[in-house]
Amino acid sequence: MNQSMSRAYIAFGANLSNPRETLMQAISTLSEAGVVIDAVSNLWRSPAWPAGSGAPDYLNAVLSVRTTLTASALMEFLLGVETAMGRVRSVRNAPRPIDLDLIDYAGQVSTDLHCTLPHPRMAERSFVLQPMAEVVEPDWRHPESGRTVAEMIARLPD
Repeated sequence: MNQSMSRAYIAFGANLSNPRETLMQAISTLSEAGVVIDAVSNLWRSPAWPAGSGAPDYLNAVLSVRTTLTASALMEFLLGVETAMGRVRSVRNAPRPIDLDLIDYAGQVSTDLHCTLPHPRMAERSFVLQPMAEVVEPDWRHPESGRTVAEMIARLPD
């Protein structure tokens, strides 16, 4: 029996260890679990937050994937990948070896505590929107606002 696959967008960020290597390892782990990687954006550099924290810059990317996992199962899997790759959740905005955020899952809207969709801060984050613009399906729109990625980028502050 062939299960249908759903399109999802996953944001990647890292500013500890070797972010490029970490991204490749995360992609490999997703692929081995049956997640089909259709596209990977270029790596984008962004400053650590808050400004002046002295933490290393982040490297960010967005993956366009297809999966048979449900949104909540994919989110749980991403959290497990982060843990396996050394992510320890301590203070907000702490430097990290990896951060995997489920940005969109098949246009679903969910306020589930463990899997809020679309990602609630995606429209405010250049480091998500810029790489997402490279891999997003041409007809994709934000499930709540109806805006395209280009429209959300245009609304970002300088």
